[in-house]
Amino acid sequence: MSPSEKIHFKNRLKQFGLSLIGQRIAAAKEAIEQVQQAANQEEKSSAGDKYETGRAMGHLQKDMLARQSAEQTKELANLHAISIETLYPTPAAGAFVSCQGLSFFIAAGLGRQVVDGQTVYFLSPQAPLARALENKKAGDLLAFNSTDLVILEIY
Repeated sequence: MSPSEKIHFKNRLKQFGLSLIGQRIAAAKEAIEQVQQAANQEEKSSAGDKYETGRAMGHLQKDMLARQSAEQTKELANLHAISIETLYPTPAAGAFVSCQGLSFFIAAGLGRQVVDGQTVYFLSPQAPLARALENKKAGDLLAFNSTDLVILEIY
């Protein structure tokens, strides 16, 4: 793969991540609106405790969804800041790491994803596995899920 093809592939990975996080943010906002609408439609009844409990549960759910949305917004900002224009010799934020049968993109913690038919593990730069990759280079061993993998390529 040529250097421009590598950068193009990393750009596709980044765009995939941005799209996925955007979808997650939109879903959280929609869920927050639904919880708010449900709370607004709740009528006070003679069973006041039931009404108050329902409102409190809705409020807790709304807070949880707001925290998730804030985390995703933070993740989105971090992913926007990642430079994919550099071909890295060692793993760093914005690097793609190819091993035997596994690939990692160090950018955002999105887990296992399939992009262009290839399975890629999206790792946050702060993730323990991303930290374990630090200072590694092509040809080094990586311990992953009780298996030693050979790092084939980093860019």
